[in-house]
Amino acid sequence: MRHKITRKQYNSKLCFVCGLRNGSGLKASFYETERGELIAIFTPGAEHQSYPGRLHGGLASTILDETIGRSILVGNEKEIWGLTLELNLTYKKPIPLGVELRVVGRITEQNSRFFHGTGEIILPGGEIAVTARGKYLKAPLEKIANFDREENEWAVVLDESDPESIELPD
Repeated sequence: MRHKITRKQYNSKLCFVCGLRNGSGLKASFYETERGELIAIFTPGAEHQSYPGRLHGGLASTILDETIGRSILVGNEKEIWGLTLELNLTYKKPIPLGVELRVVGRITEQNSRFFHGTGEIILPGGEIAVTARGKYLKAPLEKIANFDREENEWAVVLDESDPESIELPD
């Protein structure tokens, strides 16, 4: 099923997940969809491996945590961030290196202080490699860290390779 992209989210300079200048990072891009989900796209390299040719399980957890946590921003003009309280994963298939992967995150429940979400890492053939569910505390960025947007190059970085829609299995 094709998912229409409604907005691209911010990248930063050095974040391990979205930092465009972090030499060891995942350099993920995040896209909001018309269905209210968030899709991350990234290609893991050799520096992200555990067993030869396989993505480290901790990094699978990292990208799922970031994607679910960022899902609270979908459709919101106000920046609210998720602080992870619980994260549970089920590993189903090994994740290869050197191929473009898609990660889907969504909010399943929320109130004024907390939200719950789920997510999956999807392999190029459409199979689900890892599933996750988590609970997060809502917080404004200024209460989490001393963050200078300019210094951290916090911006939407548009690229001609940004998709207008993304294909995901049903």
